Amino acid sequence: MKKSPLALGLVVTALAASFSFAAGKGILFPDWSPPTKGTFEAPAASLGKSASDAQPWSQTTLTSSIMGKPLKGKAVSMVGEVIDYSCYLQVGKHGDKHRDCGQKCARNGQPVGLLTKDGSIYLLMDEEHDQRRDGLTAFRAAAIEHMAHVVTVNGTLSEVEDQKAIYVQGFQK
Repeated sequence: MKKSPLALGLVVTALAASFSFAAGKGILFPDWSPPTKGTFEAPAASLGKSASDAQPWSQTTLTSSIMGKPLKGKAVSMVGEVIDYSCYLQVGKHGDKHRDCGQKCARNGQPVGLLTKDGSIYLLMDEEHDQRRDGLTAFRAAAIEHMAHVVTVNGTLSEVEDQKAIYVQGFQK
């Protein structure tokens, strides 16, 4: 019996929804526990200052870019759990049970990310180019402090080849 593309699409959508639901409830990742601070409806903190679509990048990023033209960016404000990007992508770890490990990984240079309610992940980085390069920003310290917490992140979204990053301003030392 031949299945229609619509029926196949519905089956795939149902399976994806089941996987998302199961993963979020700790069924597929039994060691997962929800964040103890903040919820998607009431985040624990707000990280970064709001960018504007008129000028989403800082002056240092504009100056550092090729001919003063950085890649397109969009001002965003997103709510999600601060995660250790490497452990999440490798073994699915996040939530309160992974807080200490995630903090250790981030202190030792592993990337920090944001896991949104819909399961999307975003790399989180300091926005100010030269200051970031020269170690003159403190966003990483704030992200480590809020590891496994649900927070609001304000910044500039950049997407290149399906890679998504939010550049966060306002953490210059």
